[in-house]
Amino acid sequence: MHRFFLPADWMARSTVVITGKLAHQMRNVLRLGAGDHITALDNSGWEYDIELQKVDSGKVEGRVINKSLSVAEPGTKITLYQALLKGSNFEFVLQKCTEIGVAGFVPVICERCVAGEPDSKRLGRWRSIITEAAEQSRRGKLPFLHSPVGFIEACKAASGIALLPWEGEKVRGIGDFLRSHTKPENDTVFSIFVGPEGGFSPHEVEFAQSCGIVPVSLGHRILRAETAGLVAAAVTLYEFGELGPR
Repeated sequence: MHRFFLPADWMARSTVVITGKLAHQMRNVLRLGAGDHITALDNSGWEYDIELQKVDSGKVEGRVINKSLSVAEPGTKITLYQALLKGSNFEFVLQKCTEIGVAGFVPVICERCVAGEPDSKRLGRWRSIITEAAEQSRRGKLPFLHSPVGFIEACKAASGIALLPWEGEKVRGIGDFLRSHTKPENDTVFSIFVGPEGGFSPHEVEFAQSCGIVPVSLGHRILRAETAGLVAAAVTLYEFGELGPR
């Protein structure tokens, strides 16, 4: 069944009205018609089974058949502080980390970043990538996308258990560190920092540590900048029981 994140004001108690490009997509691209069902999401964690009643290229109307809470949102909330990357590599990070359950993204400007700051058009494309990945992976909420920030500001804003995967860390592995923390009853919050293609500078690592951010190793192999965040987030979710049956 097709899944769509919709603005909350498109949904009433028992009906939904869809307009604009999405209505056009449903009728002319997906060839949906009256009697078909879709899943609508309001970005609050609820999902709605909608039976379409009227389908035009400019407006789609439907009625709510059932409402239920999404089971796909992890209790472990990860914010990925990812340094800006060249080409489409940042888009890869957004797509794949959304699929596995990352809760939000903060683009970070580091000393060794080669990529420039994104303009409004690029940010809009990034939000579309997140939305499509969230719909495909059956997420119940859209991961947030923060505006780009400098590394120092990012370190000061980090919350919860903050980790910095770093090739210079030779003792503390990410798995051992995570297993030393017992999952509390409430949601667990993680901040994971990943550097650019050239890695973090020594000054950045030192400043991060002064802010309580813990360097960890991802193993003996050196991962690419677009891979490290995905691996670190997946290991974290696995260690806290978020990648298996509940």
